[in-house]
Amino acid sequence: MSKMNRISWVLFLACFLWAESYAKDTHKPNVVFILVDDMGYGDLGCYGHPRAKTPVIDRLAKEGVRFTQHYANGPECSPTRTAFLTGRYQQRAGGLECAIGTGNVGRYDDAIRLAGQRQLGLPAKQVVLPSALKPAGYVSGVFGKWHLGYEPQFNPVEHGWDDFFGYMGGNVHYFNHRETSELHVLYRGRLPVHAEGYMTHLITDSSINFIERHKDKPFFLYVSHECPHFPFQGPKDVKKEVNKTNWMKPDADTYVAMLEDLDSEVGRLLAALDKHKLADNTLVIFVSDNGGFAGAANMGPLNGAKSTTLEGGIRVPLIMRWPGQIRPGTTSHQVCVTFDLTRSILNLAQAKVPAKGLDGLDIVNHITARKPDFARTLFWRGKRGERIWSAVREGDLKYVRKVEGQTQEWLFDLSKDLAEKNDLSSAQPKQVARMKKLLFNWEKEVKPIR
Repeated sequence: MSKMNRISWVLFLACFLWAESYAKDTHKPNVVFILVDDMGYGDLGCYGHPRAKTPVIDRLAKEGVRFTQHYANGPECSPTRTAFLTGRYQQRAGGLECAIGTGNVGRYDDAIRLAGQRQLGLPAKQVVLPSALKPAGYVSGVFGKWHLGYEPQFNPVEHGWDDFFGYMGGNVHYFNHRETSELHVLYRGRLPVHAEGYMTHLITDSSINFIERHKDKPFFLYVSHECPHFPFQGPKDVKKEVNKTNWMKPDADTYVAMLEDLDSEVGRLLAALDKHKLADNTLVIFVSDNGGFAGAANMGPLNGAKSTTLEGGIRVPLIMRWPGQIRPGTTSHQVCVTFDLTRSILNLAQAKVPAKGLDGLDIVNHITARKPDFARTLFWRGKRGERIWSAVREGDLKYVRKVEGQTQEWLFDLSKDLAEKNDLSSAQPKQVARMKKLLFNWEKEVKPIR
């Protein structure tokens, strides 16, 4: 073979391998992960809200699967977000069993200690999303709420995200984008920025822009909405006075307006997928980070609210759509939890699972393969000050404990008592003892690594 022929052959082979690799990458499904904040179990039309009109999200459920027994990993936002990005119980991370306080405040002993060391947040070395997706050919962007540390080392860019626009804390004024602390928390990448507009709309704008810029390769898009978290401001409330005194004051009409606007913004996002002919190769996940805020959200038939481990604090809506893979109109009663979504995303991307292992299972495969539902054993613990809410669910039995000065405990059979009104602890002391032992052994196993 002549030298020229050898060169031609090498070039041909290189082009062939590149084309094969490109085709393989573009065939991998995109993932759009929409995480809303403080949404109650009954806050959507398809979950029974009596007033709010949410036709877009309801249609998403009709085109995919709606879950009735999905749980957030934590009763507050920072813990659940930690579990999602690490794929493990958030207790392992240290200092993140409670939402980080406004202005970077620790709210229980370990968090206070880490805040004093300027280490309160999620260390990049503990995360698997999006870092494990990059070697699998994915580009990743996060837009909206972060709430996993204010310090520069906890910025999303340091976690491997290719693009970030949003705020570092837990909630901001929807129009001036500041916290009650007046700390500037709005960033694009590593740099502080100013922006004009309603926060929900700005998050959607950046998400659509990300899709347009990366439509030709596999992407992981994390749309992290503030809505319907307080402060309670609808898209037309630009002149509404919102300050420290009424920041957390619920308003029923405003709350409905926020939900309906969120629905429209999800519609804009889905329209962008349709425009670029990406919908058929995109898994869309819609879920909340914890239960609803008491006095504002609709918890449907559930008891309790955000910050508790009663059902209203941890059972949340979950909807997934993946055309051609998930059968339309499916309702799943499989018990699942946030970090199941982590394992699912990594498996879909054919990403390498970290050697330290993950705590969740592949819930997407469970649905696409139409596997029979099975019992789970799941655990929760949330700390704030001297108060500790814990729970363990094994099958349909659920043990709940609250420690705050004194200890209160309950035992429920969720198959017969979804509203957790019938406490069985006095009638079934042996079950209580068994569930307490499960919780005790789990707490030993998930001790923090720092």
